Amino acid sequence: MRFYLGFLLAISMASAALSGPVSFSTGWSEQRLKLFSSNDYTFGTNLGIRSDGSVSLAWTRLPRSEWGARTASWNWTVEQSVPPTDLSLKGGDDRNISLYFVFLPEDEAETSERAGIRSLLGNDQVRVLQYVWGGNHARGQVIASPYGPAGQGATVALRQASTGTYSEDVDLARDYATAFGGAPGALVGLAVSADSDDTNSNIRAALGGLVLR
Repeated sequence: MRFYLGFLLAISMASAALSGPVSFSTGWSEQRLKLFSSNDYTFGTNLGIRSDGSVSLAWTRLPRSEWGARTASWNWTVEQSVPPTDLSLKGGDDRNISLYFVFLPEDEAETSERAGIRSLLGNDQVRVLQYVWGGNHARGQVIASPYGPAGQGATVALRQASTGTYSEDVDLARDYATAFGGAPGALVGLAVSADSDDTNSNIRAALGGLVLR
């Protein structure tokens, strides 16, 4: 617990030093992925995550001022970790943290500003790029999502299942081109999930200092 609270303080201070950080204080809501399964999220300057044999995601829409973001950076920590899994396997791909970036063509984004996350994910124009701490894959490996229509989602492995504290800096445009080809559209939303239901394990994690550029 001391490590966890110390980390939250550290990333809170880091956030203050950065321009335009994304706050987890307002605008976020939880979306259940299973009827009787839910994580516990602590919303504030940073996002605390507790997952006990459960899965769900927290998500937010982004204002037009962020639609053109092409890079991102953040800090994250894991105190309790799921075991290594195969992220390409539907129903067996538990992970500590996934950070999702949701893209739409700009003309489509303008007509979908009020759409919820389920509606967005049901739009065949949506592309979802997610960065994952978990699994057993090499850093930077791009894995097709086993969920949703083929070609709609892709996973970029950043950290194998483990504990610790790290900082990340990613090139969304480059990774989008690798995963889907071409240039990304408007970055319309963000989501964070933790997934421990398949292995019935426990996650204690946090994410903060999230900056879009």
